[in-house]
Amino acid sequence: MLRLCCWTVWRRNWSMLRGSRYPILKFLIVLVLASEGGPLNNTRVVLRRLTSAQAQRRGKRAIEVLKKLVRRRIMYHSYSMQVHGYISSPTSSGRVSFTLVHGYHGSFSLRHWLRQSDWLPTLEATLALDEECVRRVGDDTVGGPAVSRQLRLIRILMRDLLIGVNYLHSHGLAHTELRLENVHISPVDRHIKVGILGNAADFYENGLNSSTLDNNLDRRQMMIAFDMRCVGFMIAKMVLRELMDPFIFTKFKSFLTKGNDPSCLREFLLQFLSRNSPSGNSGLQILDRNWGAGWNLLSLLLATKPSKRVSCLDALRHPFLCGPRWRVVPSMDIIRWGLGSTAVRITEEYIYGQPQRSRLAHFIELMEMLNPNSKPKNWLELLPGKWRLLYCTGRHIGLTLRQPNARVLIGDVRLTVSRASKLNTNLSFTSEIGFKIMIGKDWPHDKTGISGKLEVNSLFRLTAGRRLYLKEEKTTGWFSMGPSNIQGSLARKLSGRKWRKAIPFKEFPSSLPAAKLASGDIEVTMNLGEPLNQNIDTAKNAVQEIRTQLPPEMFDLSKLVCGTYVDSRLLVLRGVNGSALLFTRSCDDESSGLV
Repeated sequence: MLRLCCWTVWRRNWSMLRGSRYPILKFLIVLVLASEGGPLNNTRVVLRRLTSAQAQRRGKRAIEVLKKLVRRRIMYHSYSMQVHGYISSPTSSGRVSFTLVHGYHGSFSLRHWLRQSDWLPTLEATLALDEECVRRVGDDTVGGPAVSRQLRLIRILMRDLLIGVNYLHSHGLAHTELRLENVHISPVDRHIKVGILGNAADFYENGLNSSTLDNNLDRRQMMIAFDMRCVGFMIAKMVLRELMDPFIFTKFKSFLTKGNDPSCLREFLLQFLSRNSPSGNSGLQILDRNWGAGWNLLSLLLATKPSKRVSCLDALRHPFLCGPRWRVVPSMDIIRWGLGSTAVRITEEYIYGQPQRSRLAHFIELMEMLNPNSKPKNWLELLPGKWRLLYCTGRHIGLTLRQPNARVLIGDVRLTVSRASKLNTNLSFTSEIGFKIMIGKDWPHDKTGISGKLEVNSLFRLTAGRRLYLKEEKTTGWFSMGPSNIQGSLARKLSGRKWRKAIPFKEFPSSLPAAKLASGDIEVTMNLGEPLNQNIDTAKNAVQEIRTQLPPEMFDLSKLVCGTYVDSRLLVLRGVNGSALLFTRSCDDESSGLV
């Protein structure tokens, strides 16, 4: 029998208690004095009086979960709010009063912490981060820049959360309510508490009999996938503070529910991430670190197909959640992701000196060697969609140091691929070039002008093919940076220790599988927002200037001869002159409501 005294309501913690999802009558934080030497002697607990039928059902479910997890009580106490029991007694109205007794951890929900302006130093102080604590996530430093501190804290919290969720999954339970407001941090043992588990669901409803084994396995996979998707949302909100805004988070979820691949999240989110800080967006910097490892983990946690989502154990081994002191052997998928992410980052710098151009050429060649989707059926599945041109390894001609007849500023260049019928391999390619014709001599400072769009349409037939690497004689002199020299430099790289285990070739191959593209007729149309005073010569000069600045393959689609790399995020096409065009999947249609 519990003897209760010192009935006290702690006002400073009322906001935490009020934010609970459980319908209640009132909360009482009391000092429980049990018999001397008892388990609750001088223990502060919470009496949660549950009034509605749904709340009482969840309270009783928490007791059932406690009985299931009692065999590993240490793990249960570390990662769950400890349920000590309940008090049930009849009331004057004839109904039964049900009061749940669970542990008091003296802290707020994770959502409450993240809404504080000084959440980072406050959480660091609450967790009492020291060298021993950060060493548990593979780090050996304390302090440093704000971005490094935030990444270190996210690793600590998310690893702790994943360990707790994996503890539930290994005991046949799914949490089903993983949200920032349902997760607490205890300053006593510095562990994440995943709630009182009143809504935890069993994987196996009818036991493990043979008649329902397949259904139970499907149910288990779906419930684990649902929990991992919730963990993905939590990580996204912790890293990208903009997602704490309900409107932006709704758009974020809408992007995923429409069936868009989460590997394209970066392209989608770049359009509305805050970059007002002089040092840039900290969340973007965190996810871009280590070859874009954070974006890769998010794409695995939020995968469209439940069967493709990562498990707790695999997430704990992911490079994003492992500090620099831990040696993580990356999988081939992560190597491909890293190559593509680094190439995209270089193109965004928009400094195309010789070192940057050489690095981009190397990365594109490596991506082509590691292409996981070389068969035509893979191309026909992944190629349709809208792609934005990032970079071309061919010539780059801008407005600098030239006096063109028409000054044209090129906007986004997109390639839209559609498949009319699944019965054949015919594809429709549409090149869309947005541009602006600047009128007047003050164009370097005044970029206003007449907007327009140029469209090039053509039909292609896709078949299996191979890209041949011709061995040429070595050239000498200052101007020897041709394709043969790039391939020779790449071959030397592949023979090094760093790439020897990753590349499945002992020497540079003579050919690689590719998707052969055979084009048909080409149709070109141009639309202008305003008339050019019926001056035909100005329109001709504008078209000529667009052709000068654009890669020739985007104006004359017949110059595209093969595709050498494709996945859900990136695309590489090769032109007849050997130049490579790097594309990323575009998400403009889905994100138009954010601008």
